[in-house]
Amino acid sequence: MKSAIKSAAEQPAAHLRLVSDRAPGAAPGIKLSGVSKTYRSRDGDVPSLRPLDFTINDGEFFVVVGPSGCGKSTLLKMISGLLPPTTGQVLVDGEPVTKPHGNVGIVFQNALLLPWRNILSNVMLPIDMKRLARDKYLDRAKGLLKLVGLEGFEKKLPWQLSGGMQQRASICRALVHDPKIMLMDEPFGALDAMTRERMNVELMRIQRETGKTVLLITHSIPEAVFLADRVLVIENGEIVRDDPRAGVDAAQISKYLSV
Repeated sequence: MKSAIKSAAEQPAAHLRLVSDRAPGAAPGIKLSGVSKTYRSRDGDVPSLRPLDFTINDGEFFVVVGPSGCGKSTLLKMISGLLPPTTGQVLVDGEPVTKPHGNVGIVFQNALLLPWRNILSNVMLPIDMKRLARDKYLDRAKGLLKLVGLEGFEKKLPWQLSGGMQQRASICRALVHDPKIMLMDEPFGALDAMTRERMNVELMRIQRETGKTVLLITHSIPEAVFLADRVLVIENGEIVRDDPRAGVDAAQISKYLSV
């Protein structure tokens, strides 16, 4: 598998690269400064996130855990540029995020593969939508499918694959345009327990081999402890704990959550 990554890395820039381009002197990683979100409604303002200040380092596997409605998905949307913060600023490599940007790949709870496109065509969807040269990314797409164990399934339709296989294909789709950051919103929530555990191992391997920065949203405390370089615990829209994996365990996180 490492040989597949090595050969891909020797190809042009459209293929796997472990260090992304950034402006000289720009601060690497993701930085949130005073970021909050309040939704407006007929009944008044509804606070979702209170001012947050933290940094996600380059190449870090960063997991946000918390109960439903605590603002985890809102945080992911603001980092991706899909949702503007009410206050504060989100920076990626020193550049403010003011709109959706192409430097992220997003994986949702469901695979959301297009049923009329085969697996390879689904993986290539971001390339088609961005109107990039398909021939420059086709080998990368095939290399990613090989990396996640889907070599030989390129021509299959989504319904011919299991749920776990479809989710692996969706991870390839998120990586095919070589984003710097992967944002994952409960990507394994719909899977059975055994498949979920296998996907956790698969995701950790992919992240270690590609060096991507990963932000994973989850309700699962064991999943957070297993995968994360750092675990951020959010409750009622504010940070209640921020710890490196080596210094945290499931019992400690559970203490901070009313779940």
